[in-house]
Amino acid sequence: MGMEVGHKGGAMSTPNVVPLIDVLLVLIIIFMVITPLTPKGLDALVPQPPPPNQKLDERVLQKTIVVQVLDTGKLKINEDDANWDTLGPRLSDVFKERAEKVAFVKGDEAVRFMDVARAIDIMRNSGIDKVGLITANLEAGK
Repeated sequence: MGMEVGHKGGAMSTPNVVPLIDVLLVLIIIFMVITPLTPKGLDALVPQPPPPNQKLDERVLQKTIVVQVLDTGKLKINEDDANWDTLGPRLSDVFKERAEKVAFVKGDEAVRFMDVARAIDIMRNSGIDKVGLITANLEAGK
């Protein structure tokens, strides 16, 4: 704290704000450096292929839900045909009583990304917490 002596009013004290301003400037610089380092984007789940000499577990296959977007504009839920209008309600019915709400999206190579994003959006709106992606390389075991 600094102290000034006035002519008429007596002693007058003023706080020294220079160290406070220095600390604030350092904090601003730190936050400016840290902010661009925060991750952006979607979290993607990618199923891992089983080891080559191990059989697939049938219980896991029955529990796994895969929404396939075909290049003809049609959809499949596992192997059952579906369409865009009934995708949300059907997935809501499937996941209504499940504790683990995980599903996967598989798109053909010629499918537009807009259609895959639309399927992901419908899946998220129907109550699925985690949506994973299945690629051709993953299916081939690579």
